[in-house]
Amino acid sequence: MAEAGGGGRPRFVAGPRGWQDLRVDERVRVSSGSPFEASIGFSRALRVGRRVFVAGTAPVFPEDQRCPDDAGLQARRCFEIVQQALEAAGASFDDVVRTRMYVTAVADAAAVGAVHGELLGHVRPVATMVVVAGLLDPAWKVEVEAEAVLPEGR
Repeated sequence: MAEAGGGGRPRFVAGPRGWQDLRVDERVRVSSGSPFEASIGFSRALRVGRRVFVAGTAPVFPEDQRCPDDAGLQARRCFEIVQQALEAAGASFDDVVRTRMYVTAVADAAAVGAVHGELLGHVRPVATMVVVAGLLDPAWKVEVEAEAVLPEGR
């Protein structure tokens, strides 16, 4: 195996899947309690070093609440869940550097974008919004992903 790095920098190993950071075992997994985490094999969020990745987050409401039809309200719920995952990983909206928003209709882009702007406009992360054919639950109109980078020492 070839190695690169040293001198206090990350060390990488050339393996069967390409260059891999030797520190990837330093993962902190955040669970949302979804039963799909184990069956699909994912985490709501994952912190590796100073980076935090939040998985695609749909507008899942408590069992006693119906998912509203309003895309803005759905986006707000997605961002609430994202915020909880970030906080569980030691991050906040202030640390977000990238978001991805998936909407099922272009007509919902303004409502979803308005919520994004309200919650993250002070940070202005790079952002992508994509119209998709559908999400796992036909009632869902939006899904959100986020990535954050923590400051040194945090």
